[in-house]
Amino acid sequence: MSTVAAFLHIAIIIGGPDWYRFFGASPNMVLLAGQESFIPTVRTFGIFIVLFIWGLYAFSGAGLLIRLPLLKVALVIISIIYIVRGLLLFPIWIIKPEFINHLIIWSSIVCLIVGCAYAIGTRQVWIDISKK
Repeated sequence: MSTVAAFLHIAIIIGGPDWYRFFGASPNMVLLAGQESFIPTVRTFGIFIVLFIWGLYAFSGAGLLIRLPLLKVALVIISIIYIVRGLLLFPIWIIKPEFINHLIIWSSIVCLIVGCAYAIGTRQVWIDISKK
């Protein structure tokens, strides 16, 4: 799922302002994308890189790629980041309910699901990873 999300970010860069808007980018990011500023591209590409690396770690943990450095630590950290990002929906909903929109809700749900998947997968392969 991280890899899919990574390539979705590349599609957003290619799709331009309409894609930034559809996927919930701030009005400023949409405006900058419309002005062909490099800022949205650099930020979005940075997110692509992070998500792509996280996808590589997931595949490595599943044994589909060579073992990457600090595999166990990375999988735990990735799991935590996704889960925390997903759970942030609730304090935001309480503190700044006007900030909540469909993108925040859906992305939080997806992050929570993906984080749980990483955590469950990491737990399932923890012993195997330790032996390698």
